[in-house]
Amino acid sequence: MKIGILGAGHMGSAMIRGLANQYPATNLLVKGNRIKQELLDLQQAIGFQLLDKNDFKDVDLLIVATPAPITLKILPTVQVGEKTVIVSAVQGVSEAELKQVFPNNSVICMIPNIPVEVNAGCIAVASGTETTEADFKMALKVLQTMGETIVVKPENLNIVGTVAGCGPAFVDVFLSALSDAAVQNGLDRKTSYEIAAAMVAGSAQMALQTGENPAELKDQVTSPGGSTIKGVVALDQNGFRNAINQAVNRANGTD
Repeated sequence: MKIGILGAGHMGSAMIRGLANQYPATNLLVKGNRIKQELLDLQQAIGFQLLDKNDFKDVDLLIVATPAPITLKILPTVQVGEKTVIVSAVQGVSEAELKQVFPNNSVICMIPNIPVEVNAGCIAVASGTETTEADFKMALKVLQTMGETIVVKPENLNIVGTVAGCGPAFVDVFLSALSDAAVQNGLDRKTSYEIAAAMVAGSAQMALQTGENPAELKDQVTSPGGSTIKGVVALDQNGFRNAINQAVNRANGTD
């Protein structure tokens, strides 16, 4: 399978790295809006084909990861094959707008997050109104190599994208705060980061594998009168839950 990537910014580059971990790099065709040294360095490290024109006629699937403000200006210059499946990772550009450019191709919208770079992403994907089942299955097969892929309704893409896309930054703030508290209590910085990151990774993996409600998982480690419940109460007293709620609403534009 040949995969095209249009756009090699932060998200595009993350997907290039993630895909290269699962597919032969020679099967990846990349076109950046501007050929920058970072992209040339990435090509040298991975070995994908760097295009000098927007010619994706030979790819089975084209992932669009260009900046939203210029996407609809660039797409009309893109050449694709009759059976090329278009998968857009561009927030703010609708399926209807994409279909105007690619009326004869299956169009799928998705929102990934940065951990796709290490194949641990969270990807929300919505099938297009005219997308065939075979095309959607092919797209899912590719996306699932980059991480947890969740099929949602088109109207839910934005909020899923906010939680999955902005969430890593929120978690990084949490990790930094945990590390600071650990350092304050005598732990060295390197170890504090390792412990905090491993704890978050393990907790997330447990939630995914067990399918249990996070509140139930929290109850399993909060013994009566114990240190954990005291910490949870302190979080509530200092507005932790409300801060998360407000962060999501602000990022989603719904506050």
